Amino acid sequence: MPAAILEDMETSAVSIFAVQVQPNELRSRMQMTDIVNRRRMRHAHMVNITPEIMCDGMRADYDAVDRLSQQVLERVRRAVRIRATTAAGTSIVSDMNPAFKWFKTSGIISPEKWGNLPGGECFTSPGEVNGAFVVDGVVGDWLCARYGLLEATPLTIHIAQNRIVSCTSANKQLEQDFWAYTHTDENSDRVGEFAIGTNIGASRVIGNILQDEKFPGIHIAFGNPYGEHTGAPWRSSTHIDVVGLAFNIWLEYGSGPDAETEQIMQDGRFLITA
Repeated sequence: MPAAILEDMETSAVSIFAVQVQPNELRSRMQMTDIVNRRRMRHAHMVNITPEIMCDGMRADYDAVDRLSQQVLERVRRAVRIRATTAAGTSIVSDMNPAFKWFKTSGIISPEKWGNLPGGECFTSPGEVNGAFVVDGVVGDWLCARYGLLEATPLTIHIAQNRIVSCTSANKQLEQDFWAYTHTDENSDRVGEFAIGTNIGASRVIGNILQDEKFPGIHIAFGNPYGEHTGAPWRSSTHIDVVGLAFNIWLEYGSGPDAETEQIMQDGRFLITA
């Protein structure tokens, strides 16, 4: 990141980062967010913002998004396990780590945590994720602009003990690019983020990760776990989100045969209201 920008941020209270993504630029963003985190700035992250997003996800009723996000947040903070399936073939189980913090970034940005705009998600770093995740929405970072919507050529990722075991797609170039990205460093293939999108104002998945990760459902990310917020004690130089469609989500609040289970989403629609 240019020194002049970093120097200016040292005396700023608010920042907006509106750019088009470039390959291998994540380290420069980390330099910027390190200052944001240290100084507790109110920071809006708008990577790959477009007129379409301004006319769709950014027009959400963010008070309603915040109310829903708060309801989700209160539930997931109690959950010891989250299960999710989709008709496309996703079947994952995430055991949560009570030492890792959950956050909401609902579009109402506070000094507690900088957020992407459009807003609308609750996220943490998971304890351990296992299963298959079918990416029939989009993949993140610079791969999003290259490949767009993946409904016709989904990417199936098999995960064991929080690490990628394999990934397959009819689009072999996508498969190769994703595998290379998630093997950049020793933790690039590790699930660093587990999140539930809560932007009920987004009308559809549009092929842009900035908005699509907020679409109601689950997205996970491989790489950097935002440990300065979540408490996860490891780091990666990469972070790539993957988005699926039409989730069923169950929260488990305890262990054993008598544990309480609550379904909060069916076929992509929340069963709780704002």
